[in-house]
Amino acid sequence: MRFKDVFSIIGPSMTGPSSSHTAGAARLGRIARQWLGCTPERARLTLYGSFADTYQGHGTDLALIGGLLDYVTDDPRIPDAEEYAEQAGMEVEFFTSGLPAPHPNTVKIELWYGERQCSLIGASIGGGSVSVHSLNDFRVQISGEFPTLVLRHSDKAGVLASVTSTISSSGVNIGYMQVDRKARDGEALTAMEMDGVPSPEMLNRLRSLDHVLDIRVIDLKKGVEPDAV
Repeated sequence: MRFKDVFSIIGPSMTGPSSSHTAGAARLGRIARQWLGCTPERARLTLYGSFADTYQGHGTDLALIGGLLDYVTDDPRIPDAEEYAEQAGMEVEFFTSGLPAPHPNTVKIELWYGERQCSLIGASIGGGSVSVHSLNDFRVQISGEFPTLVLRHSDKAGVLASVTSTISSSGVNIGYMQVDRKARDGEALTAMEMDGVPSPEMLNRLRSLDHVLDIRVIDLKKGVEPDAV
């Protein structure tokens, strides 16, 4: 990986001993929470590679829980994240796996709130940077460096044209877009990194489009919206 600047190497301001094992882990937790759309009632986290080997000693478990609680990387509550999770009514389970993974610092996060369920597979790739490879078993490539719009939609002709036209008319530029589908004419997922944060008006227009099933905004530069289920 090519680092953009010295801060990409030394990592962000953080609570914990390692930018890869704590700061990156907290960011992955926050992305998972924003993908779910609220504080989870239950979380199952499966760790791979060096995450699996050292997660307790390096505080990766606490950082992941802190991220699920929407704590930023330097939040002083991270060392006590287990207690805060219990107070929030969030049940957390950790598992380790020896199976191959896309990166040594990889985690699979599965979350539940009522009947709502979501999953994420991502890695902490150094300096606090992350890469998300999968959302609900759809292939994606999300860095968390830019506001990211994630849409679940039916795989129908004209859907993406309507979506991109709506975004363009709102004055927001799409920097990167990736589409994956599980089957022809089935469900599809589109992830778009954007140059600006989508406005509520634009999101409402997107939700009104035919065949759009769900929309989430992943934006690590601000907290998630109040729980809405």
